[in-house]
Amino acid sequence: QVQLVESRGGSVQAGGSLRLSCAASGRTFRSYYAMGWFRQAPGKEREFVTAINWSGGSTYYADSVKGRFTISRDTAKNTVYLQMDSLEPEDTAVYYCAARGTALLALTPKDYDYWGQGTQVTVSS
Repeated sequence: QVQLVESRGGSVQAGGSLRLSCAASGRTFRSYYAMGWFRQAPGKEREFVTAINWSGGSTYYADSVKGRFTISRDTAKNTVYLQMDSLEPEDTAVYYCAARGTALLALTPKDYDYWGQGTQVTVSS
């Protein structure tokens, strides 16, 4: 089993910053698992935000967040981080941490095996 626990999100004004973390645990979790962040706004499908490989040397971002969000990971702590800067109201959503049982990055929800419970991020204008 693998458990992913996200930190609490929050509310911020446009232009502000938030940092999310996701701690992975469980006897079957492996540090080489690729990790990702997705988000889902009300009435919309879950969408890809960013992903990172096991070493942190390979990352990928959705165009909508490129240059504003940064993903990183601490392999020793089995934790992945999402630094969100220059937040916009369109970033308002529930953010989910995800892990897949391979080292390869993936961009679609169906390619991920484990999910966190989600955390709300609200950006006001």
